[in-house]
Amino acid sequence: MMLSKQKRVYPFKGAVVLVGSLCFAILSIGAKAPDVQKTPAGLEYVAPEDAGWSSQKLNEAKAFAEKINSAAVMVLWDGKVFVSWGDVAKKYKLHSIRKPLLSALYGIYWSRGKINLDATLEELGIDDIPPSLTKEEKMATVTDLLKSCSGVYHEAAGETTGMAEGRPQRGSHPHGAYWYYNNWDFNALGTIFEKMTGAKIFEAFKKEIADPIGMEDFSLDDCQYYYEKEKSEHPVYLFRMSARDLARFGLLYMRKGNWNGRQIVPEEWVEKSTKAYSVVSDKMGVGYGYMWNIVQPGSAFSNMIFSGKGGFYHTGLGIHVLSVIPDLRSVYIYRYDTDGEFKDPGEATIQLVSMIMNARLAK
Repeated sequence: MMLSKQKRVYPFKGAVVLVGSLCFAILSIGAKAPDVQKTPAGLEYVAPEDAGWSSQKLNEAKAFAEKINSAAVMVLWDGKVFVSWGDVAKKYKLHSIRKPLLSALYGIYWSRGKINLDATLEELGIDDIPPSLTKEEKMATVTDLLKSCSGVYHEAAGETTGMAEGRPQRGSHPHGAYWYYNNWDFNALGTIFEKMTGAKIFEAFKKEIADPIGMEDFSLDDCQYYYEKEKSEHPVYLFRMSARDLARFGLLYMRKGNWNGRQIVPEEWVEKSTKAYSVVSDKMGVGYGYMWNIVQPGSAFSNMIFSGKGGFYHTGLGIHVLSVIPDLRSVYIYRYDTDGEFKDPGEATIQLVSMIMNARLAK
């Protein structure tokens, strides 16, 4: 059942950017990919035509993409890379794409009986700095937090100005009844994961996901906790990752958690976590699952980006994108250099995605 609708403040910056940020996922596709080859991790590269795309038209899109300073893009079809542009090995901040990574870990440990999704904050002993959580707020369950529907509107580390301004008043909504893109929920889930499993987030990700699927660039040295102790005791868990490693993660989800015959993330969890439980944008047809944005088939968003199909994605800072479209057997990755000062390309992303979609040979 869909929950109450609430305008999302972050990472979307209006309807144009709601579309444009996802459009980034299929940006910057360009010159013909290398001849078919296999990497040690098993990724296969094919020419655009073999994936049903026109190299000539993609070259035009690539020229436009370069004008907006795109950093790196990988696009996969049927598990094969037909676009690999820019420095796909360079590790950029993931920003909010950290959330589906943690969601995957929740699924793995949930399947082992280490995580109780019905446990409440009270039962888990989860609180925060004064003003501490109320009795009512402590009734929120792990599932509520995964859906970003905890009803806990305490200050949180890593909030943007927009998130803080859009945060509802404390006590204004009961748990499970109202969706708000809530950094408190996401950060507290990191604390809860480590408390319930006894594992550290980054080490667990390396052991359970990065190593088994052959991530080439992932390093614990690129991960860190970020505290704002004047706001909250729960830190942000920050990842850096390359485009090619992020592509592997997307491919893992497109394959329903299976990697070369080994079930990494339970298929049941992939299905459960990529189901919409609340509304992000009714107009665009975007909902929210367990730390994934969900695109409804036949929606305005889907018709623009997913050829009418359903899918799921997450953005980082409204620019970096990981998106998966199972019905199209496709994974789209877009990276942008957000380490220093940068200019948001804005509506140029819509023009670029139109060029990319029009380069498809099979409509």
